[in-house]
Amino acid sequence: MESKETEFKGGYLNGFLMCLIDLLLLAGTVWAFYMCVSQASVGYGLLCVFLFIVTIFFCCGFCMQEPNEAKVLTFFGKYVGTFRKNGFYWVNPLMSKKSVSLRARNLNAEPIKVNDKNGNPILIGLVVVWRLKDTYKAIFDIDTDVSNTASIGGAVSARMNKFQNFVAVQSDSALRQVAGMYAYDNNDGKTQEVTLRDGSEEINDVLQTKLNERLAMAGLEVTEARINYLAYAPEIAAVMLRRQQAEAIISAREKIVEGAVGMVKMALEKLGDEDVVELDEEKKAAMVSNLLVVLCADEPAQPVINSGTLNH
Repeated sequence: MESKETEFKGGYLNGFLMCLIDLLLLAGTVWAFYMCVSQASVGYGLLCVFLFIVTIFFCCGFCMQEPNEAKVLTFFGKYVGTFRKNGFYWVNPLMSKKSVSLRARNLNAEPIKVNDKNGNPILIGLVVVWRLKDTYKAIFDIDTDVSNTASIGGAVSARMNKFQNFVAVQSDSALRQVAGMYAYDNNDGKTQEVTLRDGSEEINDVLQTKLNERLAMAGLEVTEARINYLAYAPEIAAVMLRRQQAEAIISAREKIVEGAVGMVKMALEKLGDEDVVELDEEKKAAMVSNLLVVLCADEPAQPVINSGTLNH
C-alpha cells in the first residue's frame, strides 16, 4: 500500500524570531492599555484587547522538537503533513499537533508455549527492535487516542505505549506462526531440514519478514528480530533430555567402535607384515574378539595370564 505521509510545507517561522514579535506585541498591549486608562479612550481599549488576543494566539504556536521526533499536523481534521525539523519553531496554532517518537525501541517478549512442526510443546521467546516509519499510518490507521492525557510529554509516552502493545500482540502471533513452521531439532538426523535450534539466522530472517508484514499496516518497521529463548516445555523436557543423552551415547559408541576396528585391523596387519607370530583364522577371531572387548569396554581390562601356547 502506498504511503500517504507527506512533509509539512506550510507556514512556519523561527521560534526566536516569533518570540521577539510576541514581545513587541506584548509591549504594544501594555502601551495601548496605558493610553486607554490615561485618556479614557474606547479606541485604545479596543486596540489593547485586539493586541492581547493576538499575543495569546501567537504564544500557542511555539513548539520545540528534538532529533528523531516528529509532529503530525492536521487542520480542522484534514492531514496537512508531518513536521520533522529539529529545533525551536512557530507553527500555525490552529493546527492540531500529535507528537510521536521515531527512535528505536526494544520489546523483550516473555517466552510462550507453542507447538513446533512435529507437535512438540516448546517454550520460545523473542527480542524485537522496532521503530515508527510511517507517521500517517501510525496515527490514522490504528487506534492511538490519548485525549485523556493532559501533558504533551505524557501524550507522547501514552501514544508510544499503544504502539508497544500493538507490536507485542503482533509479535506473539508471528512467533506462533514461525514456530509452527519448523521442528525444534532434527530427531533422526537423516534430513538437512532447518530447525529452530540450529537455524538461527534463517529463522530470525523469516521472523523479521513475518513481523514487518503484520506491522506494515501500522506504519511500524522491525529492524531486528531474533529468538532469545528456546526450550522444551516442562512436561516433556525430562523425556527429551534422556533422548538427547541416548543419542550422544550412541554417537560416542559409534566413534569408539570405528576406532577400535581400525586399531584391530592395523594390529593384525602389523603382526603379519613383521612375522611376529603366525595365527590361523580361529586364533585371529579370538584375538579380534579380545581386542574389541578391551578397546570398547567401559571398564579397564583385567589382565589374564595365558599359561598355554599358541600351538594348542
